[in-house]
Amino acid sequence: MIPFLEKIKENNFVVLGRAGMDLYPDPPGTKTEDATQFVAALGGSSANIATALVKHGSKASLVTSVSDDAVGRFALNQLDKYGIDHRYVRQVGGEFRNSLALAETRIEDHQSVIYRNGAADFQMTVDCVEKVDYASFAALITTGTVFAAEPSRSAAFHAITLAKQAGLPIIFDVDYRPYSWPSPDIASEVYSKVAALSDIIIGNDEEFDFMAGGENPGLEKAQILAANSKRIVVYKMGEKGAITFTDTEEIHTGIYPVKALKPTGAGDAFMGGFIAALAQGLPIKECILRGSASAAIVVTRVGCAPAMPTPQELDEFLQEHPGPQKPEQIKK
Repeated sequence: MIPFLEKIKENNFVVLGRAGMDLYPDPPGTKTEDATQFVAALGGSSANIATALVKHGSKASLVTSVSDDAVGRFALNQLDKYGIDHRYVRQVGGEFRNSLALAETRIEDHQSVIYRNGAADFQMTVDCVEKVDYASFAALITTGTVFAAEPSRSAAFHAITLAKQAGLPIIFDVDYRPYSWPSPDIASEVYSKVAALSDIIIGNDEEFDFMAGGENPGLEKAQILAANSKRIVVYKMGEKGAITFTDTEEIHTGIYPVKALKPTGAGDAFMGGFIAALAQGLPIKECILRGSASAAIVVTRVGCAPAMPTPQELDEFLQEHPGPQKPEQIKK
């Protein structure tokens, strides 16, 4: 038995990271450069994860900073809409701005344009994270993006320290975004430090390769992180499925092939579905499959936060879908 899984069953999560605005060219399939109208939705990986959790029936509180302007207020209104607690979200003035993403609902030649200059969420401070009542939560979830700049990086490490002191497991979504970091070397060093402090680590093969600092050592990095520890390490491989490592087992799972509308939102949906299933006390393999199915659903829908499935929608998908397929079964 992995000891922290019992704590996760409390099903109330504190999530570090950004909430922003996503703009989608409308109608679906439209290129950004050809668009005359856009649909706005809540964005930002951490806000998307929080949305996924709440839709699955969990509770989630977001810790971040948003701009003290119309876009920041849009993000706060959207958090209210989805039932995400934002008592720990601080509004900051000056030249800091919320992240903004223009993301196309198309697969072929997909373009996502991210505006992150002077990002408000990087202004999360030590004071911000010290306001959190960690003892009231089941786990702390963080994405890699929060570590890309100061003061957010120091604040996030401090939050991890406070959370661990309160007995919370740390859940880390690697979420490497090169454009946010001053250099790959700094990112690799910081991510390795975060991983060493974490109880659940989720990333794709490229992210683990990067974190390991070599060309193809990512799988070995995942194995080492899980060996002789009580961690869960999820090594995602795109259409090849995932390998999940614990100190006692190695679980191979496939994907749920679908006809996707767009490539974005899958990782956030996976995290929400996986963690919510762990909170229900389901076996780890079933949790991975529910996360994979959640990811499959999201890429068939417009948006990220609004596309996250409810438990009923997820159950219906699992009943109707023929099941996860191994790589050799997937039609190219």
